Amino acid sequence: MSDTKTLTGDPFIRGLFESLLKRRLFYTEAFEIYRTSGSLHSDSRGLFDYGPPGCALQSNIFEVWRRHFVLEEDMLEVDCTILTPEEVFKTSGHVDKFEDWMCKDSKSGDFLRANHLIENVLEARLKGDKTARGVAVDDTEKGDAKVDAKKEKRKIKDIKAIDNYDGTELGELIERLDIRNLDGNNKVSPPVPFNLIFKTTLGPNSASPAYLRPETAQGQFLNFKKLLDYNQNTMPFASASIGKSFRNEISPRSGLLRVREFLMAEIEHFVDPEGGKKHQRFNEVNNIQLNLLDRATQLSGKTDLRNMTLEQAVEKKIVDNETLGYFLGRIYLFLLYIGVDKSKLRFRQHMANEMAHYAADCWDAELLTSYGWIECVGCADRSAYDLTVHSKKTGGSLIVREPRLEPLKIEEWQVDINKAKFGPTFRKDEKSVEAALQALGQTQREELSEVLKENGHITIQVPGTLPDDKIDVSKELVSFEKRTIVQNTRDYTPNVIEPSGIGRILYSLLEHVYWHRPDDVARGVLSLPLFVAPTKVLIVPLSNHQTFILVIRRVSQRLRQFGISCRVDDSGASIGKRYARNDELGIPLGITIDFDTIKDDSITLRERQHETIDNQEVWDDIFKRLPEFISQEGDD
Repeated sequence: MSDTKTLTGDPFIRGLFESLLKRRLFYTEAFEIYRTSGSLHSDSRGLFDYGPPGCALQSNIFEVWRRHFVLEEDMLEVDCTILTPEEVFKTSGHVDKFEDWMCKDSKSGDFLRANHLIENVLEARLKGDKTARGVAVDDTEKGDAKVDAKKEKRKIKDIKAIDNYDGTELGELIERLDIRNLDGNNKVSPPVPFNLIFKTTLGPNSASPAYLRPETAQGQFLNFKKLLDYNQNTMPFASASIGKSFRNEISPRSGLLRVREFLMAEIEHFVDPEGGKKHQRFNEVNNIQLNLLDRATQLSGKTDLRNMTLEQAVEKKIVDNETLGYFLGRIYLFLLYIGVDKSKLRFRQHMANEMAHYAADCWDAELLTSYGWIECVGCADRSAYDLTVHSKKTGGSLIVREPRLEPLKIEEWQVDINKAKFGPTFRKDEKSVEAALQALGQTQREELSEVLKENGHITIQVPGTLPDDKIDVSKELVSFEKRTIVQNTRDYTPNVIEPSGIGRILYSLLEHVYWHRPDDVARGVLSLPLFVAPTKVLIVPLSNHQTFILVIRRVSQRLRQFGISCRVDDSGASIGKRYARNDELGIPLGITIDFDTIKDDSITLRERQHETIDNQEVWDDIFKRLPEFISQEGDD
């Protein structure tokens, strides 16, 4: 557990915090009555339901995200299907490469994610936890726990680079340091790859395998050409999507942070690869200073942060390009806007082996929680990988065609097809065979020209067919000629910068805004900003008299008509206690309905942290307009 603090500097007690969230129904474990009855297998963990305040908070965060990114950046929002045919994820590489390394407890049979197991055991040892020592260490190093920890630290100086290890390296580390399951101290099996995407089938005969999407990105890539047309063929542009995604986590043990079903918010910003991936609005964020944990620092075994402006980071090529840097800045502003503690925010660069198979560079916005530093938003340069592989597989055009300012003369190999004979020869396959020929690159065309001269025919693979299903094309049907042509247009495959992820922000944010009063440790406070708070206004009447009920109804209805969520607490407790217990729900504003309200419609307004909406007005301005409430007979 990380030694984190609350807003007031007190030690963070996770048990009290999570008890608050569950008690006030921010979230609850799914199928809980079945779980407590013992009817469900332990593998059904990692599934949660959100209650009213959790749903509202999540919805409000999404609404801020839409305004901050989709509206301000003029993005094209899409909502694509969750079920995805297997062929799509084979092409994208997810079927073969979307994996984590997994170990198995030799006695209990529990499955553990290898890199997390190693990190947890090593950090426990460094803190002197003797239960994490392992047999090898106990037999050879029986000295003081702190002395042993120092010895271990020297042996595992590369602990922060573990995410860069492959299965063989993880296995060697487990064996060398006698890494065991912290729960029971049992040995574990060597790491094996485990694919994280959920498999299913489409249709009644199960003949069409499919997957639940692990990301929303592929639907956006496959709709690229339609979105480009919708955008009047103008580049650059971005698509965006918010929706459910699914990952079959090996061992979901960290509450809401590692779950199997979650919401994602993803952006695919399509950019011209020429010109260094500049961004026209980079000057708006270039002076933002970020705490960066770059790849070189991590490889040295350190975690020292480099604080620098985005302009410096891009100039020094720590961040690869302006567009990637621009979105790092926008992510930073979004996180601060919704209430994240900036002292608990850093941007960590992915290690080489840690990056997704498609990424050219990738940074994570990480938030410090009681679970340690948690990846909450990724920002990857996916290069042209996705559009290229889908186009190659299907023969579909996923390119941009733009007019050139000056005509360009080039020599290129062209495909000449004898239409009179080609159609009758291939019949219904005519279009697919022609598409395969036209998709050949310049090098392939040159090589096949020589093959055609020597053999009188060539053999090609048609997209969508099996590797052994080759097609012969004779020299009577096709030829390759090198010609000088004048290009008035330019064709290119865009690169993609992808900011992605939102699900883990909710829990991390709640930890950041949590605190408790010195005299009331058991009852916490969630200091959520007004624009993301689940309920904006608490209405507290001084009396349950019928006249008060009518006023409460009128005030609450009026607030809801303006889209302002409110909650009434008309219990018999004192006003102070009613406000205090509703602070657990993060309600920032309060209205007291008192006896003056009945007489002249005046109310008393309470603002929990004396912070006004969007900083548009300070309290000095408010005091000039409204008199301060001192006391009233009958008030507690």
